[in-house]
Amino acid sequence: MSQSFLKRLPLSRFEVDRDYLARERPDLIEELRTNAAARVLPVFDGKALLKSESELALIPFGELPEASILVYLGQTTSSTEFEPAGTPVAAAHLLDPGSLAQREWANLRTVGTKLSDRDAGLLTEALGILNWHLSHEYSPRTGHRTVIEKAGWVRRDPVSNTEVFPRTDAAIIVGVTDSDDRILLGSNALWESNRFSLLAGFVEPGESLEAAVIRETFEESGIWVADPVYLGSQPWPFPASLMLGFTARVDPERTSTLAPDGAEILELRWFSRDELRASRGEILLPGPTSIAHAIIAEWYGEPITDGIW
Repeated sequence: MSQSFLKRLPLSRFEVDRDYLARERPDLIEELRTNAAARVLPVFDGKALLKSESELALIPFGELPEASILVYLGQTTSSTEFEPAGTPVAAAHLLDPGSLAQREWANLRTVGTKLSDRDAGLLTEALGILNWHLSHEYSPRTGHRTVIEKAGWVRRDPVSNTEVFPRTDAAIIVGVTDSDDRILLGSNALWESNRFSLLAGFVEPGESLEAAVIRETFEESGIWVADPVYLGSQPWPFPASLMLGFTARVDPERTSTLAPDGAEILELRWFSRDELRASRGEILLPGPTSIAHAIIAEWYGEPITDGIW
């Protein structure tokens, strides 16, 4: 991953030591509750509590409403006016915001590019692990309710005594270009008809990332590609993906016919840089929090600013 491309990925930033060895202490969460220096990031309905439009609100445990899930995120590695480096931070999933209801809350898509490296890393980690908890309350083996252990990083089936660990779903996303260096963009069936982005899909069991790039591109567009080149990755906790960015070129040795699959992709278009520039106001591109935005900007050769542009 080039440093210039890395800087385009807002959710890959972090200034957090996950302090994984501390998770082995069975009373760690209780230790944090009594630690005056410890802080909590409250999350309600997928949104985080804000101190300002560009800063998370990390609050003492004593100010926290009742939380259904608490997870230790680690220790900060940078300092702010209120939290020195080494501050232990936990994430809390709230069923009700209680006394915090009238304060400002925001989702990661909205504020991801505005947050500091520390806060972007904390919120991305918090959403990823909390989303996993919400979908794994019951054991896949026995159906019994699982028990949270290791400071929120394991759920145990009390019947079979097996551990369930957090999962991340690998997904490729690819900037496909042709012999004229045009980029291929598609419109997904779930979006507005004028929103276009890159082709993407989940990696299947027993499949390499490169094979997934070739398969997904063909399935969604009818285009065979060659030479997938890895660019970089970004977590995408909506709810549990890791987006692995690639470029690929149209395979000159295989016959391709551009054709949307009609299920996920309803429309496909090739864009030169001039054509993309001329489409400003006509189409919507991915938001700046996404790796799709970063890959398109990398191909475009200059920042795509002013909201979508």
